[in-house]
Amino acid sequence: MTVPRPALDPELRTLLAGMPLVARLDEEILTQLRQLPSTPVGSLLARHRAVRREVDVPAEDGAVVRLSVLSPADRDPAVPAPCVYWIHGGGMVMGDRFSQIDIPLEWLERFGAVVVTVEYRLAPEATGTSAVEDCHQGLTWVAGHGEELGIDPARIVVAGTSAGGGLAAGVCLLARDLGTPAIAAQLLICPMLDHRNATPSSRQYAGEPGVWTRETNAFAWRAVLGDLTEGEVPPYVSPARAGDLSGLPTAYVDTGSAEVFRDEDVAYAAGLWAAGGQAELHVWAGGHHGFDALFPEAELSVAARRTRTDWLARVLRQADDGKVTTRPSV
Repeated sequence: MTVPRPALDPELRTLLAGMPLVARLDEEILTQLRQLPSTPVGSLLARHRAVRREVDVPAEDGAVVRLSVLSPADRDPAVPAPCVYWIHGGGMVMGDRFSQIDIPLEWLERFGAVVVTVEYRLAPEATGTSAVEDCHQGLTWVAGHGEELGIDPARIVVAGTSAGGGLAAGVCLLARDLGTPAIAAQLLICPMLDHRNATPSSRQYAGEPGVWTRETNAFAWRAVLGDLTEGEVPPYVSPARAGDLSGLPTAYVDTGSAEVFRDEDVAYAAGLWAAGGQAELHVWAGGHHGFDALFPEAELSVAARRTRTDWLARVLRQADDGKVTTRPSV
């Protein structure tokens, strides 16, 4: 029996028809995907008039977390800038710190933001909390070197797409529980939040090729969790498991109606509201997973990016006025 699905946006359906898609992911396919060329970051930095600095931050277990600090070439170092801490997608099994970097580079140019992007360790080579701890360690370094980087500590936004969105949510949970660093807002783009892979939208996008399917999602989560049992999976890794969503930064959550993560993303936003938090949720009708990253010129993608950027403008303005905090007022 075929499970009914929301219709794809007509323009996206046409674009997607010309793209090679897979129904599943395994070790052999993952190896091939990892060998694909990385994002041509040099041309992107030139287009957005950005300069780059590399920083190696020691992780607690002795590993090294590489950060790329991207700053406007013409910025005034005497004026503290907002900071976007970017966490890339790729199911936590592929990609690098420059994946989807065109998204935050728009904010570098629009807001004069310093973009810091993190190279976290991938599964299956690193499992459990390794990735989220790498991301938190990098963010802690950024917050502690704000003056050196020329950033405003009151305007640090953690952002990411897909797996990066899930890691951004996990970093915010970890920062809340550890009490540091302060985060003004979290921007979660089609975030990967729930290892259980059991929502109606998960079942809708199973059994057929797609950008990201229930089967590819299951493979990625198995790689990430390693030998953790169900009861051992921490909310920092699978944020949908969090029993307490209070005291978190204001959030932006967006997703497509025609994608595997739709229902877990909607549920996460609802959980933030139920805990007394602030969240703005957008479900883009006909959007598949990662539509705005894959096809940025599509009409729906332009609308999604514009709406997201407008939200970020409001959040940065409010943070500059001292109105945004990492915890709700009592």
